[in-house]
Amino acid sequence: MNKINNPLRNTWDMLLKRPTQTVSDIEDTVDIIFREVRTGGDSVLKKYTEKFDRVSLETLVVTKEEIETAKTLISDELKNAIALAKQNITTFHEAQITPKVAVTTANGVLCWQEKRPIQKIGLYIPGGTAPLFSTILMLAVPAVIAGSKEIVLCSPPAVDGTIHPAILYTADLCGLTKIIKAGGIQAIAGMTFGTESIPKVYKIFGPGNQYVTVAKQLATKHGVAIDMPAGPSELLVVADDSANAAFVASDLLSQAEHGVDSQVLLVSTSKEMIKAVEAEVTTQLTVLPRKEIAQQAIDNSKLIYVEDETTAVDLINEYAPEHYIICVENEAFFISNIVNAGSVFIGNYTPESAGDYASGTNHTLPTNGYAKQYSGVNLDSFMKSMTFQKISKEGIQTIGKEIEVMAEAEGLQAHKNAVSLRLKSLKEK
Repeated sequence: MNKINNPLRNTWDMLLKRPTQTVSDIEDTVDIIFREVRTGGDSVLKKYTEKFDRVSLETLVVTKEEIETAKTLISDELKNAIALAKQNITTFHEAQITPKVAVTTANGVLCWQEKRPIQKIGLYIPGGTAPLFSTILMLAVPAVIAGSKEIVLCSPPAVDGTIHPAILYTADLCGLTKIIKAGGIQAIAGMTFGTESIPKVYKIFGPGNQYVTVAKQLATKHGVAIDMPAGPSELLVVADDSANAAFVASDLLSQAEHGVDSQVLLVSTSKEMIKAVEAEVTTQLTVLPRKEIAQQAIDNSKLIYVEDETTAVDLINEYAPEHYIICVENEAFFISNIVNAGSVFIGNYTPESAGDYASGTNHTLPTNGYAKQYSGVNLDSFMKSMTFQKISKEGIQTIGKEIEVMAEAEGLQAHKNAVSLRLKSLKEK
């Protein structure tokens, strides 16, 4: 890991830069595949599945038989763990249900807001080196609670043409019936335009590599919403001498093993803690099955020493981490002053892994600094807020004159007339 002592504020932009490609580096490839999928449908999906996933498929749709087989390949222990996680995620997201908001803004003027589910949802679940079946819980559970009517899931197949059994089991447990063997850019394109097998959706959710991230961003040009520009995973830990160095190192490595383009940072006011964490990272890394992947991510990561807590929190807000762990004695200061973070984990016994799996919060979070303007996925991500109003005769008389004045000032005579005609009809009665 790269060690930096007291970096000057005018160097923070370069210091905190993510090790990712820009949209322009990838956009041409995405555009080509999008155009092909739009006109060629399933046949193009199959072509790119054979090219990128090295498997030739007769059909893209997962069958009921495949799902039933997957159930037999999952241990009871894992099934119980998934059930616990699903329950906690359900509990947390059901608590986010809000009632109708209604108010009388003036005499005879009633306004209210109600939420409605987004009807057609697309879920992207990465496969590859780490089949993220936990992400299904994070996306399907709130989608079902919200009441979305049509939910399609896309996930890349293995070289034998199957999808990981844990992904199929979890999808079935959440009630999903449309599961497609497609990954990468082509899967996002399929959900954007629709194909013979994939219905066109209104909003796409789910993490992925840089190609998936750019594909989702470009999908917005074609009338499809996305959850957020969620790319390679990242974690920032702030720790002082009250932290446990072994715990901190394990958290850094837990994110580093996601992928070679992941990034982890430690910010500390203690040089001793930085040394201890660096030693622990070296020790723990040697026994990880995904050592090679984690090592490359660690090479892109940083240990940053700052002299005081105010500088630390300013730097953290500038970075805007996807995951943010607070392991300091003065945790209240860091909690109250954080404004840019996807999800916050507090204390020595709150590993980021808890949020990834089973505490109940959602792990689909903004990366690459987007925590400055995006929230993580929550129940409202699958809903729209609609406003309603009902104005009585008394109500139009209460606010009508002001509407006429404002409409005339904007030069919109028809707007004024829509009110004037009503007011005139009431005077004539």
